[in-house]
Amino acid sequence: MLPWKRLLRPLAALLLTATVAVVPAATAAHAADAPSRGWNDYSCKPSAAHPRPVVLVHGTFANSVDNWLALAPYLEDRDYCVFSFDYGQLSGVPLFYGLGPIDKSAEQLKTFVDKVLAATGAPETDLVGHSQGGLMPRYYLRFLGGAAKVNALVGIAPDNHGTTLSGITNLLPYFPGIQDLLTTSTPALADQVVGSPFLTKLNEGGDTVPGVKYTVLATKYDEVVTPYRSQFLSGSGVHNVLLQDLCPLDLSEHAAIGLFDRIAFHEVANALDPAHATATTCASALS
Repeated sequence: MLPWKRLLRPLAALLLTATVAVVPAATAAHAADAPSRGWNDYSCKPSAAHPRPVVLVHGTFANSVDNWLALAPYLEDRDYCVFSFDYGQLSGVPLFYGLGPIDKSAEQLKTFVDKVLAATGAPETDLVGHSQGGLMPRYYLRFLGGAAKVNALVGIAPDNHGTTLSGITNLLPYFPGIQDLLTTSTPALADQVVGSPFLTKLNEGGDTVPGVKYTVLATKYDEVVTPYRSQFLSGSGVHNVLLQDLCPLDLSEHAAIGLFDRIAFHEVANALDPAHATATTCASALS
């Protein structure tokens, strides 16, 4: 008989690694607070030009600082009040977040949005999320009353309909017990597998809820959320964008599109302020 437990652990580790949105650059990075000027500055008051605070929602295995070291200052420099938070921490697992059950993480998002709105005095916020951070808020919008408090959701490489991890998850039925291992060890990963009960509930009855504007930014080089077109949403108020349609030279994959791709950032800015949107091209990388 094959030693299943020994086989399960490496495969689980492979799945964990492949789902990473971003690994923190150093354990000390998260110990420092995010910059206070505009980013997690609770004295920040939204301007007339940008009346809604922006809440950044990190991805699986990421955190509220490392995921946004480039995008948060980019938005701050454009006069937005920017906030980020940690969610989905598992007991005994420091620094790495986005691992707990996604429905519970959505409850944490609800609490944080209420905190930001109370501090800024704004009636609504805009959400920008990377990977799981683009998926999880949809649960908040649909089931936790978030649609009344959110104007727009921008998902950067979100796994809106789950991922096969290029077919790796199709192997799960051949490894008895691995689904249970993923569910108990890292519930968020199990929730993001194509066909999971979480995704079935979330997408039942349509991808969107009325009153919220949705933007999805995807790259055809995404090696984590596969196939990449599964990221796109259907419904009213949806704008699906493939970066390579805007700049064929953009080679960003799953992590890069959220970490430092200024072409993607330009599209985020367009989604947050569509009245003043400008064309996104390869030159946007220098903007």
